[in-house]
Amino acid sequence: MSKQDIAKSIGQKIIVIIGGLIAAYGLEAVLIPNNVSDGGITGISIVISQLTPISLGLLIALLNIPFIYLGYKQIGKTFAINSVIGIASLAIGTSLMHHVPTIITGDALLITVVGGIILGVGMGLALRNGGALDGIDMLAVLLSRKLPFSTSDLILFLNFFVFIVVSFVFGFKGALLSAIAYYIASKVIIIVEEGLSGSKTYKIITKEPLKMVETIRDRLGRSATFNTVYGAYSHQEFQEITCVINRMEESKIKGIIREIDPNAFVTVYEVVEVKGGNFKKQNIH
Repeated sequence: MSKQDIAKSIGQKIIVIIGGLIAAYGLEAVLIPNNVSDGGITGISIVISQLTPISLGLLIALLNIPFIYLGYKQIGKTFAINSVIGIASLAIGTSLMHHVPTIITGDALLITVVGGIILGVGMGLALRNGGALDGIDMLAVLLSRKLPFSTSDLILFLNFFVFIVVSFVFGFKGALLSAIAYYIASKVIIIVEEGLSGSKTYKIITKEPLKMVETIRDRLGRSATFNTVYGAYSHQEFQEITCVINRMEESKIKGIIREIDPNAFVTVYEVVEVKGGNFKKQNIH
């Protein structure tokens, strides 16, 4: 391993630790003092810590052990190591921050939003750098290979039972707020993990293909490709436009489509990764 690779690996582990500490702060300074929980193994740990004298940090560490092993077997050694570091930082962080002042009280909506954002930033930083702060995601990955359901569907399904358990300790309101905070955190995770420049593919079938492509190029600096398609019902031939944009350009391309052809048929796909070509953003003046 080169010095550059070693430096990169160390840097990733440091950011995973920071992510764990941020998530711990969200739990101890916002969510838990207001009877709001997290999802996953952390949520189960919070419930048990409320019912027993066992500390939250110790429970997080112990309950995640089988899932770390699962991650090692299913995903790999590096992921398992980074997850150990992340979960350890979350566990230690909750112990160290157990008596930090509560920064928000009273306003349920503000509590769930702020707590969800802080939690999502911490978890997103860990995931972006090759680690995880909760074992339930690893379980969902394994089950998705055995069952005819997607990983995201299984995560939601497993957390449904977690929030039922939460309701017995924090009540229905607490469980509902916990679910909302978890949902917000999941959306923030996507933004942190992908960055604001996360990409989408637009496929556009329009009566004005040349004008559409020229306008996209002039206003966004994006190129596009044509693909000839044939309407099964209309028996007409069309030019389908394919264009990859980043997240911040989405409102602009929607405006272009509405302006040129409000009746255009548009499909949108999430893009996991973009490499090569001339995708780098051009400066448009």
